[in-house]
Amino acid sequence: MIPRAAAKTLARLAKGYPVVAITGPRQSGKTTLARSAFANKPYVSLEDPDQREFATSDPRGFLGNYPEGAVLDEVQRCPEIFSYLQRIVDERRRAGLFVLTGSQQFGLLAKISQSLAGRIGLLHLLPFSLAELKWARRAPRKIELLLFRGLYPPLYDKRHDPSLWYANYALTYLERDVRQLINVRELGVFQRFIRMCAARTGQLLNLSGLASDCGITHNTAKAWVSVLEASYIVFLLQPYYRNLNKRLVKTPKLYFYDSGLAAWLLGIQAAEQLATHSMRGALFETWVVSELLKQRYNQALPANVYFWRDRAGNEVDILCEEGDRVSPMEIKSGQTIADEHLAGLRRWIELAGKIAVDPRLVYAGNNRYVRSGIEILPWTSFP
Repeated sequence: MIPRAAAKTLARLAKGYPVVAITGPRQSGKTTLARSAFANKPYVSLEDPDQREFATSDPRGFLGNYPEGAVLDEVQRCPEIFSYLQRIVDERRRAGLFVLTGSQQFGLLAKISQSLAGRIGLLHLLPFSLAELKWARRAPRKIELLLFRGLYPPLYDKRHDPSLWYANYALTYLERDVRQLINVRELGVFQRFIRMCAARTGQLLNLSGLASDCGITHNTAKAWVSVLEASYIVFLLQPYYRNLNKRLVKTPKLYFYDSGLAAWLLGIQAAEQLATHSMRGALFETWVVSELLKQRYNQALPANVYFWRDRAGNEVDILCEEGDRVSPMEIKSGQTIADEHLAGLRRWIELAGKIAVDPRLVYAGNNRYVRSGIEILPWTSFP
């Protein structure tokens, strides 16, 4: 097992809350982390039909079998037990009693807010970060291989072939998750929709254009994007709204959580294709943004990343907000940095003034240096 950066955070949450929940995409390592961190607790999967039927028909009796708590996997499959969990943790008043995992934000987070608010510590677990792979000495040596393979744990723990694994992952996701959330009559249309989303990773979200290309309505496209968000397939990066310039773009940008899944959906069949592929820049940007999210989520902190663009074409790929200070970051997939690549950062620093700190540019090269007061970071030493 490759150690997870979130393990210490999970242990800390378990000391302060009676219930801990781990949520994230399927196959991101939630179950493995929960079982290793709480090896002394019984493990129950609510994907098991017998266990789910027991928990659904007799929640009190089901939970009564675990007086010392348990790890309950895919708990959103049995929403009936949440109110009973509330009663148990209120009566026993013990930290780290139950550990819950779930791969759907709609099902899990809605029940948490209804029944367990104030009683639960929440951890979002995404696929591996580059730092975790480095610790395990499993990190790809070329950026093209990293972008193509992605960072889902089975691709490193069990050495699956990426193309075969993502094909099965997409099929399983469509069959098991989407049908639980929405009524998709034609799965082929939804699959085309996901591929169209992959072609737009790193771009402003244009729901009307996306709907038109897929032959669906604007409202359907909006609902399906929400489903992909709820299942940790995509996320929407919000624009930075501070009024530094009134003519700001206010549309969010669409990103996939994992570059490997996006690459497979785009039909990329080998890492070598990414050396010259038209989507190289978008996939590199997708990976960088997801790494920043992992860094925050592994500490049980909310995302603090935004982008900035005005209607004159000035933009900065990432703004990381820390209190009243903002760190701008530009992302370039090439191996050489030209002076023009720093123009957006300079414009931002000029507008932002004192709130702008630690400007950085992340690129696909190998050297780390400072240029015009801006730190140039190679992908291997990011974040």
